[in-house]
Amino acid sequence: MTTNVVEVRDLRVTRGSLPVLHGLDLDIDGGVTGLLGPSGCGKTTLMRCLVGVQRIEGGTVTVFGEEAGSPGLRHRIGYHTQAASVYDDLTVRENLVFFARVRGLGRDAVDRAVEAVDLTSHVDHVVGRLSGGQHSRASLAVALLGEPDLVVLDEPTVGLDPVLRQELWELFHRLADAGSAMFVSSHVMDEAERCDRLLLMREGEIIADGTPQQIKESTGAPDAERAFLELVARHAGRHARRDEEGRS
Repeated sequence: MTTNVVEVRDLRVTRGSLPVLHGLDLDIDGGVTGLLGPSGCGKTTLMRCLVGVQRIEGGTVTVFGEEAGSPGLRHRIGYHTQAASVYDDLTVRENLVFFARVRGLGRDAVDRAVEAVDLTSHVDHVVGRLSGGQHSRASLAVALLGEPDLVVLDEPTVGLDPVLRQELWELFHRLADAGSAMFVSSHVMDEAERCDRLLLMREGEIIADGTPQQIKESTGAPDAERAFLELVARHAGRHARRDEEGRS
């Protein structure tokens, strides 16, 4: 019987002839887990695998003990893509009522989602006229409909200023404290410190897994960005040695 929210075993994904994920093994539990790495390293592909919308070449992905994408998980997972999931010409309420109906949820689910993202005073405002941070929270509210047990957020703070990013991370921790497992990706290294657990990704591989403090201590680096650069150098060195051994 599984004890983890998510279990990934030997996950492999290839696009065309190019491997994107290289036999990943990964467990995700509660709290706020951050997935950080440069653009193009495989973060979005991994997140798509968790919600069951990515075709995989091999391996397994289970969520709450069920295969990712199973019908029984549809109301247990909230997914926020990089692209906004709201209509700019509708109000916040109209957007949420529409998506709630699609999912078979009632008005009470809309009210709870609005309250969770602190948009009660803007619920009847047209989304296209909201500020950048309010727009992001409106989109996030869609992912929170039905109070999912796992919330998967793909770079939800991209393009926002530091103050707005801080507000959203505070929200992520409130949601985690309320019982949702949060899995959040970013390519902004200063957001690493905001995670309970940090996964650093490079070229389709997880090159570090631990608390931000553990990862810094393992490299002797004063901050997450320099720790990541040190780990990238070690990762490249290991690959170079393997290539050399393969040629000998």
